[in-house]
Amino acid sequence: MDLIGLIPSFGSVLYTVAAFVVALSVIVAIHEYGHYIVGRWSGIHAEVFSIGFGPVLFSRRDKRGTLWQVAALPLGGYVKFLGDADASSVGRSDTAALDAAAARRTMHGAPLWARAATVAAGPIFNFILSILVFAAVLLWRGVASDPLTVDSVAPLPGISQEVQQGDEVVAIAGRETPDLAGIDAFIQELPMEPELDYDVLRDGDTLTVLGPYPYPPLVGSVTPQSAAMAAGLRSGDVITAINGSEIFAFDQLRDIVGESDGAPLDLTVWRPSGDDNLEGATREVTLAPKRMDLPLSEGGFETRWLIGITGGLYFTPQTTSPGPFTALGYGVDQTLFIIRSSLSGLYNMAVGAISSCNLSGPIGIAQTSGAAASQGLASFVWFVAVLSTAVGLLNLFPIPVLDGGHLVFHGYEAITGKPPGERALNVLMAVGLALLGTLMVFAIGNDLFCP
Repeated sequence: MDLIGLIPSFGSVLYTVAAFVVALSVIVAIHEYGHYIVGRWSGIHAEVFSIGFGPVLFSRRDKRGTLWQVAALPLGGYVKFLGDADASSVGRSDTAALDAAAARRTMHGAPLWARAATVAAGPIFNFILSILVFAAVLLWRGVASDPLTVDSVAPLPGISQEVQQGDEVVAIAGRETPDLAGIDAFIQELPMEPELDYDVLRDGDTLTVLGPYPYPPLVGSVTPQSAAMAAGLRSGDVITAINGSEIFAFDQLRDIVGESDGAPLDLTVWRPSGDDNLEGATREVTLAPKRMDLPLSEGGFETRWLIGITGGLYFTPQTTSPGPFTALGYGVDQTLFIIRSSLSGLYNMAVGAISSCNLSGPIGIAQTSGAAASQGLASFVWFVAVLSTAVGLLNLFPIPVLDGGHLVFHGYEAITGKPPGERALNVLMAVGLALLGTLMVFAIGNDLFCP
């Protein structure tokens, strides 16, 4: 066996596992901290706050008596409140000897409102994390501002590029440019030609210069776990030909990929810069598009063949800071879109409208974690925010052992005036564990056998 030859693959696996552990640990820590802090505010004492399970690697007891620990198996975490028999917060330890004040500090001796708020806080904190991350990303990137002004220009091979940084683009192909909100529709109406006339305002003078079609086949970003990522494409690459036929517009690329029916495509790729001896070089890449079910903003899904890249303008517009409230609104919109898309996806998988392969398990999530991390910190942080929303949503499902199941028990107590009996709880917990186990096995099967 060639052990030396296995080193690169082994290193990739370690990188993927490390990225997954970091992402999951951050999300779990935020989730459990939500339980902890709201419980504390509600007068419920936390005995243990644990990131991970199994043997304890590190621990420290704070002045309130809570033991903070990191355990060896980083696949989750828990907060054990006073009066809990175990980390699930369902079973009770013997609290008969406690006086009223001490019993009030236990999970099961606290008022119903305090218990419900403590349980709900975990998923809510996951959503808050997602909102704040999405908002921070928008604040960092900024938003393109009117009028359309060039901040930087991407290099393209063999095409005249006379547009410069600082130019205000007044018109393209003789048509006045609209506000940025309407730029996509405007570009769709332009002549489909490799080079177009750009009227630009430069240093107070209006000039007509040559430039490429505004949406060239330029790789803006690469989707993790996509055919493009597997083929080594990266941001800044330019696809100049497909199956030997030259292209100059992203729409041409999209149409050819969409009509491929999954057949392998030979791409000619030009890379403008890099440290892999491909600077300014052209190479041939063969990849097969994947069939994907994409969520639509208005609801439902669209099935398309994709290679996993996004495009955009060949120049980057100047941006302005959107302001904190606009950024938070963007964060809320992104989080709600993920929630709606996830629920719609589960429903459409259940009724057979889309493939069940859209459900990923821990292996697929770990691979996506590594792929996102390999594209840089911004991509990885964005992935953590998406995964945090998914974890928060999953925990709200009305399944015993999940937070949503606990909330159902609290709802039953609110209606009947008493909690479910111990025997009923044990049966429901067993059913919940069986459901989660079945779902996990199914998801891992998707990771292993879905294309």
